[in-house]
Amino acid sequence: MQTTNSPTLDLAIDLIRRQSVTPDDAGCQELMMSRLAPLGFGGEHLRFGTTDNLWARKGTEGPVLAFAGHTDVVPTGPEKNWAHPPFEPVIEDGYLYGRGAADMKGSLAAFVTACERFVGRHPHHRGSIALLITSDEEGPAQDGTVKVIETLEARSEKMDWCLIGEPSSTHEVGDVIKNGRRGSLHGYLTVRGVQGHVAYPHLAENPVHTVAPALDALAKEFWDNGNDFFPPTTFQITKVEAGTGSNIIPGECLVHFNFRYCTENTAESLEERVVAILDRFGFEYDLQWHLSGRPFLTGRGALVSASQAAIRKVTGRETELSTSGGTSDGRFIAPTGAQVVELGPINATIHKVDERVKAADLDVLSDIYEQILEELLA
Repeated sequence: MQTTNSPTLDLAIDLIRRQSVTPDDAGCQELMMSRLAPLGFGGEHLRFGTTDNLWARKGTEGPVLAFAGHTDVVPTGPEKNWAHPPFEPVIEDGYLYGRGAADMKGSLAAFVTACERFVGRHPHHRGSIALLITSDEEGPAQDGTVKVIETLEARSEKMDWCLIGEPSSTHEVGDVIKNGRRGSLHGYLTVRGVQGHVAYPHLAENPVHTVAPALDALAKEFWDNGNDFFPPTTFQITKVEAGTGSNIIPGECLVHFNFRYCTENTAESLEERVVAILDRFGFEYDLQWHLSGRPFLTGRGALVSASQAAIRKVTGRETELSTSGGTSDGRFIAPTGAQVVELGPINATIHKVDERVKAADLDVLSDIYEQILEELLA
């Protein structure tokens, strides 16, 4: 039957049908490359471990505008809870349903169709257009964008501007774009006690009791006020684990916690402050750290201005700059010196059952991406 869908919507549907749960790309990058190659893009497939990555580029000169995104999606959970099978996309009441519709196969489709229209009008545009696509963003993020960036940096291949298609919008497409992200620092604390019978506490040492005052102090600590670009740093305990039975005083307590921090602190300063607080309570402990990403910020400049202008021209609305939310692969790209923004569809249903996006919004998003190309490379 003849489809009446737009090219962007049709491509999004084709991508959602591919069950690309991290780190499986499931042929998504090949599908995208089949559309990009006729436009003059050269594709470089970079596989690290079990992760597929694509670096596609049209042009050899600067400046370079790159679209970055991921083909992998989070697991669906029990499919019986979905109104429609998560990998059988359905359009109902104006919404496209399916895992990855908003995060972020809709954006990937919009990347491609925006490039098709722009190159069709400007085959000899200035600079270069690139796409950096990974299948390991929702997972450990160890063999994805970070490894591609290492490869590009090793050969001195730079991006000037990078637009990430993460779902940034809140109520309408383009009402919010992310021009930075907070840092994320994880702590893994182990406090050892002496296991024993609950009826004989004098013969044991309960590590939960030992660590509780320190955790209270950490939870009440004032870290910073934030600044004009970032909200204040937050500390959250994410896991407390101890005990083997109802009549046993545990011999060990494990505590996991996380900082989402702004540029008023560094990972190193937070680590020092945590250690100082723990040491006040005089117990022995082991503390390991994992830095997921440092904060980054793209100030007013060409990419932010082009994004704001494009949103205004396509939708007529002004956009809000924000650094809220979690981390993204922008944390790997920004340290190279590239200007980075995140601009994508509404994020209300990402990672949820019945993930969906307004079908018409994908065409709006594609038009915005095309206009950004016009602003920067026409």
